[in-house]
Amino acid sequence: MKTPVKATLIAIAVAIVLAIVGIVYAMSQQAADLAPPEGEKLQTVRTDSHVLDDGGAGAVTVVEFLDFECEACAAFYPIVEDLREQYDGEITYVVRYFPLPGHINSTQAALAAEAAAEQDRFEDMYHRLFETQAQWGEQSEETPEVFRALAVDLGLDMAAYDAAVADPATLERVQADKSDGERLGVRSTPSFFIDGEPVVLEAWDDLEAAIEEAVNG
Repeated sequence: MKTPVKATLIAIAVAIVLAIVGIVYAMSQQAADLAPPEGEKLQTVRTDSHVLDDGGAGAVTVVEFLDFECEACAAFYPIVEDLREQYDGEITYVVRYFPLPGHINSTQAALAAEAAAEQDRFEDMYHRLFETQAQWGEQSEETPEVFRALAVDLGLDMAAYDAAVADPATLERVQADKSDGERLGVRSTPSFFIDGEPVVLEAWDDLEAAIEEAVNG
């Protein structure tokens, strides 16, 4: 193997390892982060929260605070999709925004999702954002045109989309979710709550175990 090629492969391997270490570290931090204020019981779901699956009366409610630009959220995305299918009809799955300040495009992505939600297309945009994260994540400046292109691909009413993105009320809606999350003790993403109680993630299957216990408990 030629030296330059070998060096490139080593660099790629190191980058992958560092990414995995970063995701695992973020998961381990949630044990300390998810600590609701002592003596205060706060709601994890509001009437305007986005419900992906409604399990009906008696279903377990799972709430995820997420950042569409977060690599750990993207890593959990296929896990979440599998769990939604596995527990279909047994859980109500709710998604809430928690854009992190270190992610340049996270708020723009949330605005795109909220603008799509106004056209009853939240879940379609939710999927598209995670599927394309590698294309727009980790940028040095915001790229709203990328999200507008996703809206075009989804066939949204673009006049309504543009108006929603520009409307200060849309940003306020995103910020309201984040404010709720902060009051609940959320500091990193993804952060999960089951029936109002925080889920501590220390391993990849902790979310599934928590849901299974709640459903069968």
